[in-house]
Amino acid sequence: MKTEEQYVIDTSSFIDLNKANPIDIYLTPWKKVEQLVMTGKLIAPIEVYNELIKKDDVLSKWVKEHKKMFKPITVRQTEIVSEILKEFPSIIKVRKEYQGDPWVVALAVELSEPKKQKTLIKIKWLVVTQEQKRGNRVRIPLICERYNIGYLKIFDMFRSKGWKF
Repeated sequence: MKTEEQYVIDTSSFIDLNKANPIDIYLTPWKKVEQLVMTGKLIAPIEVYNELIKKDDVLSKWVKEHKKMFKPITVRQTEIVSEILKEFPSIIKVRKEYQGDPWVVALAVELSEPKKQKTLIKIKWLVVTQEQKRGNRVRIPLICERYNIGYLKIFDMFRSKGWKF
């Protein structure tokens, strides 16, 4: 059975990509990202959308134009986030209005749960985040490891796809 990687992206990856390759200057990387979005291979929870549209800039404009990639919260995701918060309560920042991090992991976990697949391709969901594992500090990579979800940085995703600009 062939395995295909698909991705759930965190707010931090969008922000870092835009810092390194501003949308209004470097079109090619964003066109490649857009291709993944259009084929459903790059998604994010709606909480990431809410975090990204707070500013009125080119990134928020791009995000609004690609709203279909942002998935609504499901009952299963709510259950997973509840589990995450019981085990890792410090993932939530007290003064922050939107909290995308636990929802990113929850979406990847939900999509990775065994289903009766009727295809010859196995989907492996990975989290794309700029956060790094730092000991036991609660960040996305630590939670991904707890749920056996792979993770990588945005430029590592580009490398795995063989993209060169």
